[in-house]
Amino acid sequence: MSVRSALINVMEGAARKAARSLIRDFGEVEQLQVSKKGPGDFVSNADHKSESILRWELSRARPDYGLLLEESGAHAGADPSRTWLVDPLDGTSNFLHGIPHFSITIALQQDNKIVAGVILDPIKDEFFWAERGSGAFLNDRRLRVSARRKLEDSLLAYGEPFGGRPGKDAFAKALPILMERTAGIRRSGAAAQDLAYVAAGRFDGYWEEGLKPWDMAAGILLVQEAGGYVTEVHGGKEMLQSGSVLATNDHLYPSVSALLREAYGSAKA
Repeated sequence: MSVRSALINVMEGAARKAARSLIRDFGEVEQLQVSKKGPGDFVSNADHKSESILRWELSRARPDYGLLLEESGAHAGADPSRTWLVDPLDGTSNFLHGIPHFSITIALQQDNKIVAGVILDPIKDEFFWAERGSGAFLNDRRLRVSARRKLEDSLLAYGEPFGGRPGKDAFAKALPILMERTAGIRRSGAAAQDLAYVAAGRFDGYWEEGLKPWDMAAGILLVQEAGGYVTEVHGGKEMLQSGSVLATNDHLYPSVSALLREAYGSAKA
């Protein structure tokens, strides 16, 4: 039986309060006021309401911590060593199209390290959580990444550079290579959940570029605490700075990373 710390309880409490707001709005998705904030990237009233709840709850529980929020940006705290990284609605496009695959994600960064992270899927009531050095969990079940060793048996997930984002040529090279060598490729439209699914062994790997820190911080820690291996697509370790992530188990990492580096390298040649 897993024992959740006071920190995880704070994060879960905030996420579940925001989730109630999202579930109400999801039931009325056609009535939401929606505005464009970039090519293929939408923001809705639901994002703002969820973020407002999360900011209030986290600040009330830990008033000295800073915040980095997807919609309203950075807010300095009295304690410069600790910052909440918050995505109030990961999978906004899914949400706005009535697709029940989205989540709330919160991570705590301390001295430039992610020390705790949670990802809550409000529709499925799946609460993924991890603390550095204490393992990764789905609700009360301990998580481990998959044990598959062969690329041809693996199921991978990806995120693509939609709209006007750069990197389409490299992605177009990489996708067919991986499709030919694996059991399947999936795109869910929710980066945080893709990483959580790698931690849970549902996906054997996941890659994407152009992410923001709040998209992946909690998920990276989940995969690491579940025994997985996480780097940038090109092999570096500065995922939060570069926005690039590749997460797999340690058996598949060499073959997946080699194929991706080959594909991305040939696209840039």
